[in-house]
Amino acid sequence: MPNGVPDEVSRAIIAQLQEDGRRPYASIGKAVGLSEAAVRQRVQKLVDTGVMQIVAVTDPMQVGFAKQAMVAVSVTGDVEQVAEQLAAVDAVDYIVVTAGSYDLLVEVVVEDDAHLLELVNKHIRAIPGVTRTESFLYLKLVKQTYNWGTH
Repeated sequence: MPNGVPDEVSRAIIAQLQEDGRRPYASIGKAVGLSEAAVRQRVQKLVDTGVMQIVAVTDPMQVGFAKQAMVAVSVTGDVEQVAEQLAAVDAVDYIVVTAGSYDLLVEVVVEDDAHLLELVNKHIRAIPGVTRTESFLYLKLVKQTYNWGTH
């Protein structure tokens, strides 16, 4: 993995895990031409270097979180400092620093409208430097994939 960029074999391992995150290393090894031990070592290196995470992805609606929203945030001052504070909020699952009309896009998963109101009003807008927010409530999730890492 020169410069932290996975080689072709590591990308093939990632693709195998994206199809089935519980796929046995022996099965992956057969598919990519490595031993089970070599696959285990590569997976561990990919995880240790932050190239890849192995997580369970849930459907928020199925586990009691009825609302998802993207909150666009405008900031004065240090955008990264505001992003770090937002990262500490449990209901926040995704943050990107952007160029354009907003400085940050913050995805949140909440139980209901009251939880969203509390989150935006008492947590996000209360952070020093936040000057404006605009919330985009998700009505329907049409596509969500995690296989872009090997294309």
